[in-house]
Amino acid sequence: MRDAHPGSGVARRVRHFDGWLDRAASEAAGTGTYDHAETVRDYYELSNGFMVYGWGESLHFAPLAPDESLEESKVRHQRAMIARLKLEQGMEVVDVGCGIGGPMRRVVREAGVRVVGININEIQLAEARKLNAEAGLEDMTGFRKCSFEDMSAIEADTFDGAYAIESTCHAQDKQRAFAEILRVLKPGALFWGQEMCLTDRFDPRDGRHRTIKRDLMRGIALHDIATFGEVNRALEGAGFQVIEGSDWEVREGPSTPWYQPMESRHGTLGTAVRRLPWGRKAFIAGSKLAEMLRLFPHGSAEVVRLLDRTAEAYVAGGKTGIFTPLYCFLARKP
Repeated sequence: MRDAHPGSGVARRVRHFDGWLDRAASEAAGTGTYDHAETVRDYYELSNGFMVYGWGESLHFAPLAPDESLEESKVRHQRAMIARLKLEQGMEVVDVGCGIGGPMRRVVREAGVRVVGININEIQLAEARKLNAEAGLEDMTGFRKCSFEDMSAIEADTFDGAYAIESTCHAQDKQRAFAEILRVLKPGALFWGQEMCLTDRFDPRDGRHRTIKRDLMRGIALHDIATFGEVNRALEGAGFQVIEGSDWEVREGPSTPWYQPMESRHGTLGTAVRRLPWGRKAFIAGSKLAEMLRLFPHGSAEVVRLLDRTAEAYVAGGKTGIFTPLYCFLARKP
C-alpha cells in the first residue's frame, strides 16, 4: 500500500476511485476526459494486497465442488483451461491481464510452455516477477507493461495461444481488446477466456437488478457488464471463430455456488475467516487499529470496506442469479 500510494494518499485515492461511475457518465455526456484504464489501475493498486491476502495468488473465481476448498477448485479450473488450449512444450502463450501470475505459474509448470504476462499495473507486475523468481520460473516467463486494448509494442502473429481470466471484463471496448488479442496470435491459435457476465435472468426494468449491477460495476471497476451474447458477438466482430461458450456454474450433480466463500465457510477455517462477512468486518476494525498504530497507511480500512461492499454485491448477484463470473469460452484465430 505504501509503495502504491506514497505520501499516505490512500484515503484520497479511495474517494477518487469510488466516484469513477460519475466521471464515466460525465465523459458520455461529452464534458470529461475519463480513461477507464486509469480506473482499473487504481482498483488493483488499492486492493491487490488485501485481495491476495483473502483470495490467494490466483485472483479469480472457479466452479466449486462440495468436497474441495476454494484453492483446490481454482487448481482444477486452471487445469481445465490448460486442457482446452491444447498446449504443448515449446509453445509461447500470452496471459492477458496476468495479475500477480498465479495461473501463469501453473501453466508453465504443468504445460511446459513459456508465458508472457500483459498488465498495466506495475505493483502487480513487480509482485509477479518476484514470485516467479522465487519459483525458479524466470526463464520461462516474461512480462509486458501495456493495455490489452493496445498491444502495439508486440508484433502480430507472435503467440501460440492466449488466455484471459477475468481481465477483459474490465475493457472499455471489448471488441477492440479481442481484436488486439487476435492480432498477436498466430493463425489457428486458441484463445480461452473467462468473463464476468449478466445472465438471462437480469431484468433491466427491475430496480433491484439495476442496483446490483451498478454496485458490481462500481466495486470491480467494470465499464459495463456484458451478456453472454455480447461477449460472443465481440469475439466474432474481432475476427475469432467461437468454438464454445457457456456458464461453467451451470452443472449437473452436486455443486457449491461460486459465491459461497464470501457468504459461509468453504474450505479450511484459517483461510475462510478472511473471506466471511464477520471476518471482513473484523478486518476493517483491525485495519483501523493498524492505521492508528501507523502499521497501515491512513485510509487502508476504507479499502477493506470497499472490498467488503463489493463482496456483498457479488453475493447479491449470485443469489438472484443475474450475474456470473464464470462465462468461459474457447475461440480460434482463423
